[in-house]
Order: sequence, then C-alpha cells, then structure tokens
Amino acid sequence: MANLRRLKKDIDYVLEELLFDCDMAMYFQPSKEEELFAVMQEGVALRNDLFTKVMNPAEPHNRSLVRKHYAALRHEIEDSFEALFQKLSAINGEQK
Repeated sequence: MANLRRLKKDIDYVLEELLFDCDMAMYFQPSKEEELFAVMQEGVALRNDLFTKVMNPAEPHNRSLVRKHYAALRHEIEDSFEALFQKLSAINGEQK
C-alpha cells in the first residue's frame, strides 16, 4: 500500500515547483501576470483535489482496489501536473 505521507509530500513538491516556475516567469514577464496567476490557481485547485482523492480511496477495506486506486492516482498526478507545466511553457513561449 502507498505511504500516504510520501504521496502527499510528492504532490506538494510538484506544486511547489510549478508555483516557483510561475513566480519566476512573472518576474521576467510581468505582462503575462494574469495568465500565470491562472495557472497557479489551477495548480492549487489540483492539489486540493488530489489530496481529497489520496485521503478517500474507493473501497478502503479491499487491498487490491486500494492499490489500484493509488497506482491510478500516481499516473493522474504525473499527467495533470505535466499538463500544467506544458501550459506554463506555452505561455512563456508566446511573444507579446
């Protein structure tokens, strides 16, 4: 079974990296502050949603389903944050 503390720390770490990258982008491109702030808000909302899923597995008494739940959750974490990082890259790549 997944170590919940480790999983939550991983989510927070990836969110922290996203927020740091957004903050640095705001420093170098202040004209894109609104778009970057929207990405930051999406990241925080995603973090809260993922924490809810971590703390509430589908069937807590069935070990097999719990393992599948956390395996799927790990993939969701990777895919969701990857999408946000790509969105950030797209914003940084735009010329204004």
